[in-house]
Formats: sequence, structure tokens, C-alpha cells
Amino acid sequence: MRKLWQRGTIALILIGILSGCDLNAPSPPSRLPQIGREKPRAQKPTAQPPIASATNNRNLLLGNPSNAAPSVASIDNYLMVKPQYVLSYNSKTKTANWVSWQLNRSWIGSADRKNDFRPDDAIPEAWYKVRPNDYMGSGYDRGHIAPSSDRTRNEADNTATFLMTNMMPQVPELNRGVWGDLEEYCRELVQQGKELYIVAGPVGRKGSIGKKEKIAVPAKNWKIIVVLDKQGLGMQGIGANTRTIAVMMPNDANVKGKGWKSFRVSVARVEKETGLNFLSNLSPQVQQVLERKVDGQ
Repeated sequence: MRKLWQRGTIALILIGILSGCDLNAPSPPSRLPQIGREKPRAQKPTAQPPIASATNNRNLLLGNPSNAAPSVASIDNYLMVKPQYVLSYNSKTKTANWVSWQLNRSWIGSADRKNDFRPDDAIPEAWYKVRPNDYMGSGYDRGHIAPSSDRTRNEADNTATFLMTNMMPQVPELNRGVWGDLEEYCRELVQQGKELYIVAGPVGRKGSIGKKEKIAVPAKNWKIIVVLDKQGLGMQGIGANTRTIAVMMPNDANVKGKGWKSFRVSVARVEKETGLNFLSNLSPQVQQVLERKVDGQ
């Protein structure tokens, strides 16, 4: 009997203890680190990269040929957006891969040629900034990609074309001859009321210039010009019959005395030699038609 009483007493005590516990209560939090569950740290607001300013940029209307980005990681394809033109800069060759710009009457005025060649301070700090005297004694001109005479609306526009990121080494026979003739022809079209979208640059390499840092000398220079019938049409003014001029010119003295029309090729040919993708903002059907043509006007 005594054993039964003791067992009953123990049972009553256990029942009392258990009745004070919530068996459904959550377990106490573990003292082990909760990996992946840390309280998120407050993030400092970061400035939006300048790529946003290129989205609907009139100087880049037809597309970004190399998908250039404004990141210092893009050491050979760095996007630089300026009011006067847009370019992809290559810190390895120390020249632009391409420069893109719009040309119509609104860009033409009476501003004088500034001739203030200078380094481009918009290049990332760690990269070498080409200086005008890097070309000294090389035998090559500081050849504009976007021409000075395409930006004469005001002094600020013209001086922007003399940044060294807008230059490439050109033999004088090219820069002052057939290349310049094509630039002049473009402005003649503008005086007729046309609006042009132009992208140009170097391709290949046949050596280098410069003493402190090496600047690549291109084997050829190319240019693509889309000609709209009148100013202000934008993308709506481009179709399968839109005139498109593409040229590929050797960067050597043999071009002397030749007309720019003798260097006309298809856009597809320029794409093949450069690895770039032009007219990418157009519909695939229109892009394909325009890229196969060779201008015959």
C-alpha cells in the first residue's frame, strides 16, 4: 500500500508540473549563429551610372554597337556619354572603339575651330590619359572621329571635339584627304535639309605611337552614315529604303588622290571586320536590308 501511495504522489506531482507548461509553445531561440538571417545592413544610396543618359540619347539613336558600359571593369569597352557625341573607349588601344553622333542643321553655327587638343579628364583615374604631344614626331595626325566642323553651334560643342578620346592616329593623306572629303559631303547633305546618324572608328592595328604609353595605330578607318530625308523624323524616318553609306578606308598613303566613293562597302562588311553590331535599335527586318546594301548614289 505504501508503494502505491508513493507512486500516486509522484504522478500527481508530474501532472502538476506538466499542467504549468505550454506544450505548443515555440522552442527557445538557438544560440547558434543564424547563417543567412542577419539583419540587412542599411545600404548607402549609389549614384545611377551614366548609362541611363544614353538610353534615349539622340547621338546614340540607332544603338550601342558594342554594348559598352560605364564601368571601370569595361577596360576595353567603356561607355562615355557627352552632350556632343557618345563613344566606347578602349584603355588598351588608348583610342575609341567607336564614336556615334547626330548631325543636322541645329549643330551647325559660326563657332570658330578651337584647336584646344587636350586629355579627357572623364577617363577613370587609374587609366592613362592620352596627351596631344603623344603624337609628336610620329608622322600621324591627331585625326578627329567626330569632326570639329560637325559641332560649330557654340564654343562648348566645338571644344568637346578636341578631347583626345575623340582622336585616332591617321596618316595625313587620309585625314586631310579622302576622310575629310567624306566629312564635307555629310555637311553638304545637312545643308540640303537631311539629318544624319553617324558612327565611326578604327579597326585593326599596324603598330603604335607614343613614348610613355603606346597608342594603337589602326590599319583602317570606317564610317557608317544613315541619311534621313529631313530633320526631326528620328526612328520613324528610317525604313528599308533609307540611304545608308558605309566606308572602309586603309590608313596609309595610298589613299591619296582617290575619291571616298571608291571605299564604299556594306554595313555587314564593317560588322565583319570590327565585330560590332550596328543599327541594332531598328527592327530586325529593316536592319537586315540596310546592312546588305552598298550605297550607289
